[in-house]
Amino acid sequence: MPIRNRFAARLADHAAWRRDFHAHPELGFDCHRTAAKVAEKLRAFGCDVVEEGIGVTGVVALIHGRNGPGRCIGLRADMDALPMTEATGLPYSSTIPGKMHGCGHDGHMTMLLAAAEYLCETRAFDGTVAVIFQPAEEGGGGAKVMCDAGLMERFAITEVYGLHNRPGHPLGEFNIRAGAFYAAVDEFRIVVEGKGGHAAKPDQTIDPVVVTSHLIVALQSVASRNTDPTQNIVLSVCGVETSSRAHNVIPARVALVGTIRTHDARVRDMAEARLRALAEGTARAFGAVAEVEFLRGYPVMVNHAEHTEYARAAALKVSGQCVEAGFNMGGEDFAFMLEERPGAYIVLGAGDGPGLHHPQYDFNDEVIPYGASWYVGVVEERLG
Repeated sequence: MPIRNRFAARLADHAAWRRDFHAHPELGFDCHRTAAKVAEKLRAFGCDVVEEGIGVTGVVALIHGRNGPGRCIGLRADMDALPMTEATGLPYSSTIPGKMHGCGHDGHMTMLLAAAEYLCETRAFDGTVAVIFQPAEEGGGGAKVMCDAGLMERFAITEVYGLHNRPGHPLGEFNIRAGAFYAAVDEFRIVVEGKGGHAAKPDQTIDPVVVTSHLIVALQSVASRNTDPTQNIVLSVCGVETSSRAHNVIPARVALVGTIRTHDARVRDMAEARLRALAEGTARAFGAVAEVEFLRGYPVMVNHAEHTEYARAAALKVSGQCVEAGFNMGGEDFAFMLEERPGAYIVLGAGDGPGLHHPQYDFNDEVIPYGASWYVGVVEERLG
């Protein structure tokens, strides 16, 4: 395929871009160096418009086709890293302690930059392409912030597409599904207040540790007994902290934190209601009090059926491999963009290696030609 061959020939250059991003990770909205590097390259490519500071540090560039401006489609890549320590030992490993590109956003940026350079050179399409570089995907909701800043209206974007790498799947194999794909991601914190005291005199206390133990077990019934078995849900208690760590003190307070992942709005509402009822009811049964904080995060990411087929068609032209994906219980803030405009999100196999968010993960540079070719393929599919 000519496009893929073009990217394969430039792989060494593109890998150098990616490794520079990898060595200089930035978190959340604090992507100032990254955004500046992205904008510098986009201007050097000859993009018709390059705007910075959209959604704090977001960058958007417009590339007009052979006949000038027209209908505009958006292509998105995320820029932020993770607050974790890298353990790869690579020559280009993170130079910033406690920060690491452990999810491949360095590779996502590189693939979209490579596609942007190619589109600037060829202009073999009718209309306009908006390349979107977004901060704060890892929990900050950067997609929503960019949308709230008028991203879609400002650049007249009519549809939007995104991509994510996936280690553990065959190199170059695409995965996609129409409808609900990635889960809604919600967080909870429950504080159980009891009455502390001496561990030798538990009868004079209201032990919040015992209450919390019963609550953790009870919460598992939300999935096993309250949810339709044909629906998807994950409820995980991920941390417990007591107000005392002494071996001979019953604490007055215990806090637990966790997450709920769902693919259906009704299941999401039910899970929140049951969490509150179980926390408050279990605490009350022991004479304690429970306070519940529930934070709704990213919504369900829903691929639009028609646009899923456009994305699938582009993928098949790149590698001939595009399989039907299962539900993913991970979260993805591209969901906010798909609430604003129709479009689709696809997953690209990265071959063997440590998984996402692992301290030894490193984006496989061999993926770059596949992802860059797919971005260009979507443009040709929709604006050809």
